[in-house]
Formats: sequence, C-alpha cells, structure tokens
Amino acid sequence: MDRILTCCCGLDIHKRTVVACLLRPGEGGESVRETRTFGTMTDALLALRDWLSAAGCTHVAMESTGVYWKPAYHVLDGLCTVWVVNAAHVKNVPGRKTDAQDAEWLADLLQHGLLRPSIVPDRAQRALRDLTRTRTSLIEQRTAVVNRIQGVLEDANIKLAGVASDIMGVSGRDILAALLEGSADAAAMADLARGKLRRKRAELERALHGRLSDHHRLLVALHLEHADFLDEAIARLTGDIADRRRPAHRRSARRRDRPGREPLPLGRPPGVVGRHVPRQQRERGQEQGRQAAAGQHGAAPRLDRGGQGRRADQEARADLSARPVSPPGGAPRQEESGRSGRSYHPPYRVPCPRD
Repeated sequence: MDRILTCCCGLDIHKRTVVACLLRPGEGGESVRETRTFGTMTDALLALRDWLSAAGCTHVAMESTGVYWKPAYHVLDGLCTVWVVNAAHVKNVPGRKTDAQDAEWLADLLQHGLLRPSIVPDRAQRALRDLTRTRTSLIEQRTAVVNRIQGVLEDANIKLAGVASDIMGVSGRDILAALLEGSADAAAMADLARGKLRRKRAELERALHGRLSDHHRLLVALHLEHADFLDEAIARLTGDIADRRRPAHRRSARRRDRPGREPLPLGRPPGVVGRHVPRQQRERGQEQGRQAAAGQHGAAPRLDRGGQGRRADQEARADLSARPVSPPGGAPRQEESGRSGRSYHPPYRVPCPRD
C-alpha cells in the first residue's frame, strides 16, 4: 500500500498516559517505528511536543476519547497538523490489544491516508460552545429544581401548579413567600395574584388549602435558594454569550440585504445550530413535503401544534407570498416562451452565513 506521509505519529491517549508511535523514514526507504510513553501533565506533554518537533513530524492522529484528547491537542496545535478521528472509524481487530498496538495502528492508518479527520472549531468557537452547553445544562437543572418544588407542594396538598401556569412567576413567588412565612389564610394569599391570575382567585383559594409542615417549608426554601442561584448563573452566561456573539451579529447585519439572508439567532450560536436556514425556505420545504406526501398516500398527516404554531405558520406563508426570495443574480428574468407575465426563478442554493 502506498505511503502518503513520510513522518507521522499516532497517539493513544488515556487519563494518565499518552502512548506515542512515531513513524519516520529510515535507511533504505523503510519506515522506522519508535514508541514512547508520556504522562498527561503539562510538562510531559511539552516533552512530547519537543520530541515530535525534533523528529520533524508533520501529522499527528488521536482518537476522540472523552475529554482526554483536549490537553494534547492544545499543546500540539500549531506545531503540526493534528487530526482528531472518530474511534468507531479506527477500531482495530479485537484480540490482543495493547496501548502500544493501538498507537501503531493509528500511525499506520495515518501514514497510508486511511483516516478522516473530524472538524475541530477554533478556540473562540470552542469557548462559545462550552458556554452555551453549560447554560443549557443549568437551564435543565433549574427545570428539575422547579419540578422538585412542585413535588413538595403536591406532598403538602397545595395545588398551586394546577392553577398557576408558572409557580416561579411574580404571583407564584409571592404566594410561596407567604407560605414560607407560615401564613394559613388562603384568601389573603389568593389576593396576592396579579395579572390574569386574579381571575382565578376563587380557584386559587381552594388550591392553597393544604397541610404544609415545617419540613415542607425547609425543602421549599432550599429549592428556591437553589433556583435563585441558577437564575443568576444563567444570566451571567447569557450576558457573556451575547458579548461574544456581537461580532457575528455585526457580520450578519452587513449581509442582511442580500437575498436569502437572515440574521443569526442570538440565543443559539452557529457552534450549536450549524448552518442557518431561513424560515421562509424551511416553511416552503415543509409545505412541499406535505404536498408530495398527499399526492402519494392521500391526505398527508399534519401535527396540530396549537394556536400559536398555526399562527406562526400562517404568518410565514403570508410573508413568503408577499416577499418572494429572489436568486442571488438579482431580479427574476422573464421566461423566454411566448407567455408574458410569468417569471422564472432558477434554482439556487441559499448561501450560508460564513465569514
């Protein structure tokens, strides 16, 4: 098999050790294998970098094993071409497997051009991904905390969640504060309702009749403190994400006048959603899919998304019919057949908002 690379290295990375197999040309044109084991501390990774630099290594391949590949990638990035490959694509024959054999297998595949690298974003994009994923995790934790509060209230036979759609809203927090203070007057607590919830004061008064003991109050107080802490952390992350996303939004604003372009959403950076598809094109594709399904199998099934979803669909269709998307070349050209008044829109691919 032909060799694509002359000097390359395969890394088998673990939590505490890194096994490196270096393939470099020797006398007579044969590849010489050299295997060494390094630690995962920073000084050991720097020693690995110096060894590869002295050998003239041009390519390094490693498996994407959890998060253990990241320190080695950060140290070696810039020295040579570093490939992070999918572990499922480089699976060796089962049997007598060792760390050294795994490193040699990676080096052999890399040398013969049989590996496909995964996409690793730049440092700014990786930082943005960490922030957005942490924010998503905190939002999920807050949802779990709110569910715990509802569970405690249900145990005390307080049916607040059955009347108020959000027990963590302004009215819900006032009622919870009154419950924690030891109030037992359901009518007085029902008068704390605000907005549309005041129309349900009679039902709310019935829902607040329960048996809230001291241990229930302690649990609710702890969960509320946890929810407030998560709200503060989510707000800090949201502000930092918005600051990091401002350059991308400025670039998107410059492209907004181009056909088929829409600004990128602030809450979902491109590191999470990937390529951004305009809403009009997405709705048009869904409509075409429903029409094709209806032509083949009769009436196409359609999920009822509720009044809000239907209104959004209607607005999207009205917007699409009022402002048709023109091709990047400019205005649609007239059809060359004898019919006048009909416009021909050549098929095109909506460009992606890249730099």
